Amino acid sequence: MSAARILAVDDAPQIRRVLKTTLVSAGYETLTAATGAEALELFTRHHPDLVILDLALPDIPGVEVCRRLRGSADTPILILSVRGAEADKIEALDAGADDYLTKPFGAGELLARIRSSLRRSVPALGALLEAGPIRLDVAARRAWNGAEELKLTPKEFDLLRQLASQPGRVLTHRALLQAVWGPDYGEQTEYLRVFVNQLRKKIESDPSRPQLLRTEPWVGYRLLPPE
Repeated sequence: MSAARILAVDDAPQIRRVLKTTLVSAGYETLTAATGAEALELFTRHHPDLVILDLALPDIPGVEVCRRLRGSADTPILILSVRGAEADKIEALDAGADDYLTKPFGAGELLARIRSSLRRSVPALGALLEAGPIRLDVAARRAWNGAEELKLTPKEFDLLRQLASQPGRVLTHRALLQAVWGPDYGEQTEYLRVFVNQLRKKIESDPSRPQLLRTEPWVGYRLLPPE
């Protein structure tokens, strides 16, 4: 199996050097870009398996780069930024990012996040799942709401898969976070809130009054097929 290809985007030369050294040492084929425009060009030409993206770029805001990448592909996007405020994380996740790591970062944690994202982006063998009008082909990573195929990001698909695997059952915040993002995410409920809101926009006829993806206050969420 060939090495995964990663595109690392950061305007700081020293960060690019650290990222490239870390990634190459871990066995990844690595491309680097210093601007948003360069990142978009390299992405189109080389189709990386994962993108590491800084938010503070000199030409195009990182959030806009994320949005453009997500509009054309479901490639995992890991934000690596000095901005650690919840509002910044939510904005990036809303734009289509799958994960968010704050600088300064440890090489071990970065590589663990990369492994997790790449592992979850690989089609897995599994059954067809159905919950009311929602259908998922787990192996092909495709989902439908009735006859309409849904355009989901990797993490949106993983979240919907977890919920559809146990329709009608309440899945706790912690259980969903750990299943979709990994064991270190049990308390980061802002991730979950953003992705639930995104899913509702795609599967509910009226996202402000959800009928399929229900909230259980202070506990979690359930995918409840209509009666």
